[in-house]
Amino acid sequence: MNIHDLSARTGATGRHVRYLVAEGFMPSPRGGRSNAEYGEDHVAAILRYARLRDLGFPPAAIKLLLEAHEGAPFPVSPGITLVIDPELFGSGQPVAPLVARVHAILSDLLKELHHAEAHPGRDD
Repeated sequence: MNIHDLSARTGATGRHVRYLVAEGFMPSPRGGRSNAEYGEDHVAAILRYARLRDLGFPPAAIKLLLEAHEGAPFPVSPGITLVIDPELFGSGQPVAPLVARVHAILSDLLKELHHAEAHPGRDD
């Protein structure tokens, strides 16, 4: 799709698209300057950036999050840090199943830790 189609799909102006490319928030378009072609990866990048801005993240923080190739760490509680793949930011993936899975994992881990503290020296 060309920049006009991309703008129509995302609501981002051509100027904003060029800013996002120049600042590294999204990849350069395929093709030359006059034949620039954008794809679904560009749509996703624009929507991800917009979602993070809506959540109050400044551009510098968004850049750091997106550059975190190992994942972006978010401290949850002392001793617990949630690491999120930057590709998930603004992806629209349903949150409820993720929360349920994290809840189940933490419940199992903390139950095991509590059991180990209550019964030191036992390997059951």
